Amino acid sequence: MASFGHYSDLFSDDPSDKPPCRGCSSNLVEPYIKCAECGPSPFLLCLQCFTRGFEFKKHESDHKYEIMTSDFPVLEPGWTAQEEMAVLEAVMDCGFGNWQDVAYQMRTKSKEECEAHYMKNFINNPLFSSTLLNLRQIEEARTADTAIPFKPTDDPPRPTFDSLLSRDMAGYMPARADFMEEFDNYAEWDLKDIDFVDDDSDLLHALKIAVVDIYHSRLRERGRRKKIIRDHGLINLRKFQILEHRYPKEVQDLYDAMRRFARVVGPIEHDKFIESHALEFELRREIGRLQEYRRAGIQSFCSAKVYERVKHVREDERRKRTMLVDVLQYIQDGRACQQWLSKQADMILFLTLPSSPSPCYCSTATGRRSAPPLNLTGLPGTEKLNDREKELCQVVRLVPGAYLEYKQALLNECRRQGGLRLAQARALIKIDVNKTRKIYDFLIKEGYINKT
Repeated sequence: MASFGHYSDLFSDDPSDKPPCRGCSSNLVEPYIKCAECGPSPFLLCLQCFTRGFEFKKHESDHKYEIMTSDFPVLEPGWTAQEEMAVLEAVMDCGFGNWQDVAYQMRTKSKEECEAHYMKNFINNPLFSSTLLNLRQIEEARTADTAIPFKPTDDPPRPTFDSLLSRDMAGYMPARADFMEEFDNYAEWDLKDIDFVDDDSDLLHALKIAVVDIYHSRLRERGRRKKIIRDHGLINLRKFQILEHRYPKEVQDLYDAMRRFARVVGPIEHDKFIESHALEFELRREIGRLQEYRRAGIQSFCSAKVYERVKHVREDERRKRTMLVDVLQYIQDGRACQQWLSKQADMILFLTLPSSPSPCYCSTATGRRSAPPLNLTGLPGTEKLNDREKELCQVVRLVPGAYLEYKQALLNECRRQGGLRLAQARALIKIDVNKTRKIYDFLIKEGYINKT
């Protein structure tokens, strides 16, 4: 007895996704035969083996069978089931709206036909509107209690690979709602050569099932980490750090200590916990200030304002007396006095960097002292610099690790655009403009980058 079955019930249109014919081991081409009585794995035969009455183990030639084909219309005439699956896979691979590449991948339809069919049957189809509405309501209900709910945009940012924006977003690609590199990125490699066949022994079959279970556990861990990142709004780490800085230092220290526990509580509970401790800190500080007023005998807020003003004056005078005591202490020792005066000068004066390194302090035409060259001894990354780069880092007082990062960012941007201007370099690395100019001129001189 024969019946027709849907090709999509088993596999995609990729021949490598289907098991070979059980009779001749050739790749199956539609239409082909599926035994309706053998299982649980499908027993498939090509038409040639089926007509010869091929039998194998429990399969007999008089079993019921199904003719597997996708050459029939589903949604509208002129579009077979195989083409329906092909257009869905093409849209998934090329992206919605990229109809030129979708048509190129399908080979059988033009871009106008692909766009019209997809919009009519999968976007504007009234049969799907209620389902899509329910899915949207379920998604909104699920994300209603999150700290930063997802809101789709018309044109999400598309940062280039290894750009500053891409690094700030931890490799997240908003247009695909996915990461450039997943957690446990090569977990799928353990499954690429596994194939379940009827000839497997019980031990081999159990081992394959165990490998699949391990892979599922790794997928669950990947999904758990994505959920934490989404729920707590950790995609843009720089914005997250800016939000932290609104708290006092004591609360920031608590925030850093409690961040590791954010994975075990929801975002709302975590934020409430931090906000409650910030409020407690403010209350304790206010209570301490009121207790200080009471010990000083102050009974009104007008008197408290006068007390605060006089207190600041008294603290300034105390600091001046402390400085004077230090001066008198060092004045008896000329060498110690000179060291103290140099230290005070370094604390007060902010100087422009010298154009060439010098082993001692230099004086400018205005009489102000310039900062000494940076000592690179023991700093990480020093061994990766040549002599000229070490000299540059000493002059601009830039640690080697930061210099190497800025250099790589400028090189990548120069290769991407075919050249680099000073204004682009200043927009790329957010440091002092004088330091940026010195680094830019050095890389131009050494031939690392070129001007546009």
